[in-house]
Amino acid sequence: MAAEWDEMLLRDLLVTTKDGDWGKENPEEGFVPYHIIRGTDFPDVRVGDLSSVPLRYLSEGTVQRRTLEADDVLIETAGGTRDRPTGRTLLVTKKALNRFRGPVTCASFARFLRIDRTKADPRFVYWYLQYLYQKGEMSQHQVQHTGVARFQFTRFAETQGIPLPPFPEQEAIAQILGTLDDKIELNRRMNTTLEAMARALFQSWFVDFDPVRAKLGRRPLAGLDPATAALFPATFQDSPIGPVPKGWKVERFDAHITAERGLSYKGEGLRDDHTGLPMHNLNSIYEGGGYKHEGIKYYAGEYREKHLLEPGDMIVTNTEQGFDHLLIGHAAIIPECYGPKGLYSHHIYRVRHKQSSPFSPHYLVELLNNRRWHYWISGFSNGTTINMLPMDALEMPLLVVPPIELVTKFTALAEAVHLQVETNLHQSRTLATLRDTLLPKLLSGELQAPPFDPGTDTTK
Repeated sequence: MAAEWDEMLLRDLLVTTKDGDWGKENPEEGFVPYHIIRGTDFPDVRVGDLSSVPLRYLSEGTVQRRTLEADDVLIETAGGTRDRPTGRTLLVTKKALNRFRGPVTCASFARFLRIDRTKADPRFVYWYLQYLYQKGEMSQHQVQHTGVARFQFTRFAETQGIPLPPFPEQEAIAQILGTLDDKIELNRRMNTTLEAMARALFQSWFVDFDPVRAKLGRRPLAGLDPATAALFPATFQDSPIGPVPKGWKVERFDAHITAERGLSYKGEGLRDDHTGLPMHNLNSIYEGGGYKHEGIKYYAGEYREKHLLEPGDMIVTNTEQGFDHLLIGHAAIIPECYGPKGLYSHHIYRVRHKQSSPFSPHYLVELLNNRRWHYWISGFSNGTTINMLPMDALEMPLLVVPPIELVTKFTALAEAVHLQVETNLHQSRTLATLRDTLLPKLLSGELQAPPFDPGTDTTK
């Protein structure tokens, strides 16, 4: 700690602190709807993703004193594991509260801390708690008597000192670290928008056939340039899968792709130190599709050449995760950062398009992640204890084959989206590394923050 910094116990910085509430699942008289942030939601809410936060119903007589305000700090007080101890924290920002439709509190396995703003900047206190967690110092306050790990908050608050630089430096530190978090959040929201646009365009052109219907109804084709509009016919024709645009083919999927299932690579070859070949697995694909970098594993043992894949290959899940039937049949493209080669587990099909096919991975990944197509494909799954997707699911289905010019045009758009998404993800990982590197240096006084500029503060 820098010599000129003061120090106060955490308990002396608090205006109030209260446990959260889990409430009831269904509405009842005397209960009101509240969004409940759980410890498991902290990482997503931190980057602006509120989709996993449940809506529950709390007693109207108790909720007012538990309602969260901007700059409250949440701390997880129960439910930790050996690899992820309790004591994780989350800053409740004004931006996050504004995006919720209704009041918010935290779950009963957490509590909120409201900092006295005359004594400390709440955002600085949050970052200092993040610093303690990153150093592993929170784990000493965790106990486990039954099956659930618990964080001894009272002991923590009464013994943990918080170093306090002058207010301008507190604000400067919070601004630096918060700005990095804001950029990561912005990248996530941009990716969500880009992916939604690609999927909506695929749905419109190749599932709902909106341009064909517009021509048939003599309506203007909004958003289409004349060259693209000319690629869509003005009528439909019958086919084995129902009406399709006139002149478009309907063919089996295996006329266009080849699929290979991976192997179960186990034992001493599995590595946690990122040495060996990247091994893509069931946890490498999000529900709904898209590549999940957090799920990557590495393997340094023996393998078969036929189970190698390359950046740009498409992978498809063939197994459910737990009882999550929705995960089966979703797809992702292997990012360039895992080149030049990698492996894939037995929970994955590697799918490649045939040279004679007009389809590219960028087209096929949108096809497989389309909700209507996924419903069809996942219907092939079977099994007694674990659902599996047989190879037939990637061979037998019939699909519409548009003109190659239209496929090429969509592929160019989809590829640009997918590449931008990966660029944003790479930048976010770099920013997160920078933030986590700066955190201990700024919070220990080793590195001094430049003067705070209120006009550039976007972190509140």
